[in-house]
Amino acid sequence: MTEKAQDKPQLLRETDEEARRLARTLMRDARYMALAVLDPATGFPSASRALTATDLDGVPVILASALSGHTKGLLADPRCSLLAGEPGKGDPLAHPRITVQCLANVVERPGEAHDRLRTRFLDFHPKAALYVDFPDFRFFRLVPQSAALNAGFGRAYALTCHDLLSDESVDASA
Repeated sequence: MTEKAQDKPQLLRETDEEARRLARTLMRDARYMALAVLDPATGFPSASRALTATDLDGVPVILASALSGHTKGLLADPRCSLLAGEPGKGDPLAHPRITVQCLANVVERPGEAHDRLRTRFLDFHPKAALYVDFPDFRFFRLVPQSAALNAGFGRAYALTCHDLLSDESVDASA
């Protein structure tokens, strides 16, 4: 390593178990997240708010209407990202947050995966019972590919999908 490279400050910390735990907690506890998709009509990123829950393995799940722009975006291009983390008092950038890059998988119904996600989603969002069974609504599993965790000032981490998910076995195609 050159002297110049050694003098450069390290922007990312080595991912440790504390960072993994915080990342999983931010995703698991989020009742909603910002969801960004690519708009199929314009190609521009489009962000919205989506109710979220997680599957057994920690994969974020959304329930979306076929009428929504983000559903159209996910069906045209499964690449998306989620932003989780709530600001508290003071500087909103001082609070932990995570951006997760994902690939969206539609969950077909009827089926075991749909039934499992329906139960888990309604446990987290009971009011969704009003529309969960409408024919235009479907679940998407947003399978993490990588993530950027900002755990607070000077505490940035790059995470892999393995850092984010639990060891629970779930059919990834579901």
